[in-house]
Amino acid sequence: MVTDELVTDASTSGVSRRGLLQAVGVGSGAGVMFATMGALGLAPTAVAQPRADAWTPPRGSDFTLTGRSAKKVVVVGAGPAGLATAYELQKAGYRVTVLEARHRPGGRTLTIRGGDSETDVDGVTQTARFADGVYMNAGAGRIAQWMVTMDYLRELGVPYEVFTNANADAYLYNERSGATPGNPVRYRTAKADVFGYTSELLHHATDQGALDARLTADDKENLREFLRGWGSLKADGTYAGGANRGYEVYPSAWNAHGTPLPGPGSVSEVLASRVGQYFPFELNWEQSMLMFQPKGGMDTTYEYFVRAIGRQHVHFSSPVTGVENTGGGVRVTYTPPHGRARQVEADFAVVTAPAGLMRRWDTNWGPETDAALGEFAVGSPAGKIGLQYRSRFWEDDHRIYGGITETDMDLAHVWYPSYGYGERKGLVVGYYNTGANARAYADLTPRERERRAVAQGVKIHGEKYRTELESSFSIAWHKVPYVEGAWAYPDTTSSGFQHLQQGSGNVYFAGDWMSEVSAWQHGAFWSARYAVQALHARVMAG
Repeated sequence: MVTDELVTDASTSGVSRRGLLQAVGVGSGAGVMFATMGALGLAPTAVAQPRADAWTPPRGSDFTLTGRSAKKVVVVGAGPAGLATAYELQKAGYRVTVLEARHRPGGRTLTIRGGDSETDVDGVTQTARFADGVYMNAGAGRIAQWMVTMDYLRELGVPYEVFTNANADAYLYNERSGATPGNPVRYRTAKADVFGYTSELLHHATDQGALDARLTADDKENLREFLRGWGSLKADGTYAGGANRGYEVYPSAWNAHGTPLPGPGSVSEVLASRVGQYFPFELNWEQSMLMFQPKGGMDTTYEYFVRAIGRQHVHFSSPVTGVENTGGGVRVTYTPPHGRARQVEADFAVVTAPAGLMRRWDTNWGPETDAALGEFAVGSPAGKIGLQYRSRFWEDDHRIYGGITETDMDLAHVWYPSYGYGERKGLVVGYYNTGANARAYADLTPRERERRAVAQGVKIHGEKYRTELESSFSIAWHKVPYVEGAWAYPDTTSSGFQHLQQGSGNVYFAGDWMSEVSAWQHGAFWSARYAVQALHARVMAG
């Protein structure tokens, strides 16, 4: 092809991209011009497909260059995947309509503030009685700094702040391993003991020749030096505690050297406490600090998305009941607020609803697509409760500013707020649990959930955990209408997953469940990008 020859000449003779395009443009059609731009990396080629390491956003100039007109796309769902899809398509000139079943954007990035009401699938309604400025992130609550979510925060201008995912002064409380009410262990103390004794054992193994087959003499000395620092060992390689465990009374001045904590228990006692199971968490590639959150609540991001897209293009309380491929595109059936079912026709649809809900719709995408959706149809149960307190006693009395207390009780995790430090009131996430524990709490009334969570939390924090409580709000994600679960665990190597990646007719799919990083906004955003990229490449191919 002439285009290939020109590109080859440009790469070998130093012809500028601009000069090349001017040469191609003389006497050439828009299609030749566009293909040349694609070969130069300035526009997607007609046969472009999403790659696992690339994102090529569509641009309005793509249509100008090819003489094609922008298409109309219906996006089902105003969660992260849906709004990112609409946002990226609209920036390129596509006409978008977003249909959202719930009354607000964000999907599982749900933030509860004072006055918010939610009614679950059982008809139980809760209304939050939180003070101004107090909120609960009922779903997504944190963002790792490497995630693409941060790119959208910056692009949209969303203000954000640090989320404290690990705090040395938070607690660990393993009741099944011997912890007793009123005696939680600080995270720093538990870590010091586990690391100390592990280092001691490895130090002794090195001295006794157990590692001779693997390590040289220099290797062993380097390892011993590391272990002495890592585990705070004495010169002889033994662990006896130290300042890194924390203090009963911290040092101050005038020879007030502080009161160290009593020495650690035996190695057997430390291992039996099973506190070491929590420490890999902060090293996890998804969870390592720093992490962030939008100021004012996680759903703030999606209000910014709606503003950027245009509120007139996003229709809330409009559940979809049917998606059908037609000869010229798609037909989507939905019910607007206080109205009869309507239909909207478009060239394409991108569906970001939970897979289980889609299987209940009227569709004609066939049994293969339906079966593939079935792989992701059951969302994991998960639940949270927000407990508002009249005082921030965890800061005043426990010196805990943000972070998470881990337990082996049915609470699982207790989150302290990473905002509002030093203010009078605050909100603790009293449990964040999954699986059987989440189902057990979900089967209770909201007031019963509160009583159960508080009774457990008192064991860790003392009576103020009960007496300072003002109000609560709880969520059970498998009982939230139009969501009905927290997240799915996709097998991204399955034939069903690969089938859904190709779409079905004029319908494409996106959502965190369509990604390698399920349960994160990052995964939802990348799935949206790939759906957009695949759709756009198809449009450009004519």
